[in-house]
Amino acid sequence: MDATNRTFALVVPTLNEAGNIGVVLERTVNALNRQSIPWQLLIVDDESSDGTYAIACEFAKSESRVRVLQRRAQRGLAGAITYGWSQTNAELLGVIDADLQHPPELLPDLLAELSSGFDVAIASRYIRPHSMDTWSPLRRAISRASVLLSTLVQKPVKVLDPMSGFFVLRRDCIAGMTFQQRGFKLLLEILSRGHIRSAVEVPFTFEPRQRGKSKANAITGVQYITLLCRLCLKGGVQK
Repeated sequence: MDATNRTFALVVPTLNEAGNIGVVLERTVNALNRQSIPWQLLIVDDESSDGTYAIACEFAKSESRVRVLQRRAQRGLAGAITYGWSQTNAELLGVIDADLQHPPELLPDLLAELSSGFDVAIASRYIRPHSMDTWSPLRRAISRASVLLSTLVQKPVKVLDPMSGFFVLRRDCIAGMTFQQRGFKLLLEILSRGHIRSAVEVPFTFEPRQRGKSKANAITGVQYITLLCRLCLKGGVQK
């Protein structure tokens, strides 16, 4: 079946994003309305303490295609994403961060790539020159090193931005699979273990965070190295 005859579900995982979520949802709905695939928007909140959940629920009152889910006593970006995907029967799946660093306006382009036959369409930070000029030299160096290490487990399809938090894919690419629940690098695990035959990257410029705090810290780095080791040595990660 052609992708244009399918439904699409986009997950927005949230944790204390009250300053961003309203704008994210408005821009995302506008972007999704510019393309022809029937869609659902699922906000998965990990018990935010700043009112994110309430803001999302209020927005959902005016848009029936928006659902707000809340996980109790759970943390982990990857787990929030896969939980959201499990709550829908949509054949096409996606994720976008709630921090406004990803442009929702790119969604029609990503979905068009699935319609043209690709299994995964990735919003990539590494194609457009100077797309991460707002990052410090140290952060850029760490990011580049992480991408280089990721080539050890990307198979058989290799991409330039395997750790993007903004991508769409066909559900059958991950059918029957269980993924890690913690960590930020779900796409890398999908590329390593999923049924991926083709991938395409669509360039975008990474915007600086304006509100709220980044969730990345030293533990994120440890989780990434742990994931790499498991993918290299054990051929995948089990729940």
